[in-house]
Amino acid sequence: MKEVERNPPPQAKRGQKSQGNSHAHAYAHSQPQAQVPQAPHAFPGMTGDEFICICCGFQMAAHCVSKVELSISCNNLLDKDVGSKSDPLCVLLQSVGDDKWSEVERTERVKNCQDPEFSTKLHIDYHFEKVQKLKFGIYDIDNKSVDLKDDDFLGGFECTLGQVSMLSFFIIIFYEQITADEVKDNRAVVMEVEAKNLDKKDMFGKSDPFLEFFKQEEDGKWQLVHRTEVIKNNLNPSWKKFTVSLHTFCSGDLNKPIKVHCFDYDSDGSHDLIGVFQTNVSDLQKAVEFDCIHPEKQKKKKSYKNSGVIRIKYCKLEAQYSFLDYVMGGCQINFTVGIDFTGSNGDPRSPDSLHYLSPNGVNQYLSAIWSVGQVVQDYDTDKLFPAFGFGAQVPPNFQVSHEFPLNFNTNSPYCQGVQGIVDAYRMVLPQIRLYGPTNFSPIINHVARIAAEAAQQTNAAQYCVLLIITDGEITDLDQTRQSIVNSSKLPMSIIIVGVGEADFKAMEFLDGDNGVLKSLTGEPVARDIVQFVPFKQFASAPKEALAQSVLAEVPNQLVSYFKMRNMAPVTPPSPVK
Repeated sequence: MKEVERNPPPQAKRGQKSQGNSHAHAYAHSQPQAQVPQAPHAFPGMTGDEFICICCGFQMAAHCVSKVELSISCNNLLDKDVGSKSDPLCVLLQSVGDDKWSEVERTERVKNCQDPEFSTKLHIDYHFEKVQKLKFGIYDIDNKSVDLKDDDFLGGFECTLGQVSMLSFFIIIFYEQITADEVKDNRAVVMEVEAKNLDKKDMFGKSDPFLEFFKQEEDGKWQLVHRTEVIKNNLNPSWKKFTVSLHTFCSGDLNKPIKVHCFDYDSDGSHDLIGVFQTNVSDLQKAVEFDCIHPEKQKKKKSYKNSGVIRIKYCKLEAQYSFLDYVMGGCQINFTVGIDFTGSNGDPRSPDSLHYLSPNGVNQYLSAIWSVGQVVQDYDTDKLFPAFGFGAQVPPNFQVSHEFPLNFNTNSPYCQGVQGIVDAYRMVLPQIRLYGPTNFSPIINHVARIAAEAAQQTNAAQYCVLLIITDGEITDLDQTRQSIVNSSKLPMSIIIVGVGEADFKAMEFLDGDNGVLKSLTGEPVARDIVQFVPFKQFASAPKEALAQSVLAEVPNQLVSYFKMRNMAPVTPPSPVK
């Protein structure tokens, strides 16, 4: 292992959270928002010959939170495929307590490679005051499903984030020193690249080109920062526009050397070099052309000119705002609760019912409300939450309703704080008759109308989060699919918590983790907005574990919407000096 210099990251300042106006719309009310560590523990199945390299850099994300960026590479991975090499992917998990783990991020899959260097960086918030248990897993991916249960496990290890920053047996660590100005830099490199007249490398076709971008580190080593997609059988390819944070791409230094390799993809992993050129971000922004030079050909032929031309069609530095930038800049999160009161839950008077209140006055529904609500309410100034029920017969006429306010006040369905939701739930339970069917689409459409109003605003002022708690027996699946597809174009996320022991396959289908969710007409969601979690997995876990799991995707969902709409925070962070 090589020795590397370790430099502690500096501190950085962030702006204060702004306070918004309450009730910006008639309904869509506004809401802001030193011991020496032990070596990490290798997973069973690792022989010791495997090698995982993690490069670590720090960026400050808030007053007391640092953002850690991890670069992953591996050597001598197991070969699980017959007739080819493994197709590895690295997943990062974080402990949420009681031996339960929540996925943080994952890299891309690298095909046919036992020594992958992943271009996708993994990011995690670093809390000095917490012991953050991490698990790194390497999997051989042989299908399109994001579920790792049916993929071959190649190996991995467990450690703490503190260990990652100090020492390890399987890990090489270095700190990138980041100045305060760089820490506050939220810019990213947005680039679009094409090539002309690339060399033909394949015997029975053209070339299958892709690009790899590397930045030069202080020690002279080159670190992979981005890999494009492969374009099949094309000597004049145009790659998709891509975005990489300026910190990742060039450590914030616009003059740092950048090397670009152009390869011809081979399915066995033995990619052929077409050519290479060296530049920096300052030059890339000039939208220039570069000769793609193959060093060996250049040496052999005096008349050699190039192996093609790489043209930078577009290269700009654009602001990339984080979840904290939006909520600290004035975005308010509107939290709405929808509770399943259908007959499949059982008679609330029976101890077997999911709505039965135990002697201490709780059940799974109330536990889910408390867990999630306690977190979300911090982004709400007036602490007024709309709360609805669905699937019950309600007084006075006992007609079935799929979106009735728990307080029976259709003009003001708000509850004061999480305790207000709990009180309203306990009040309404003996007054209604559990019935059916279990229709999700009415409550989703209800919140979507509010989100549609928020979408009319010209800045990132509001975002809606709908929490649905259900026993899982959904009956309007097709309508719900269409509602989710429609809502994916709006500032809105949907969290579904499944209680009881029912079959939650329909909920998992709506989550879209096994593929892109589509409507009956085949229209895909504009972005992923649904997160499903079964409550039973957290029955004996710490109370904060459920909230951490169900809310894990909301920050990225919020950012993805405002990025899709090209919206900056109401009050953007201070610009880079």
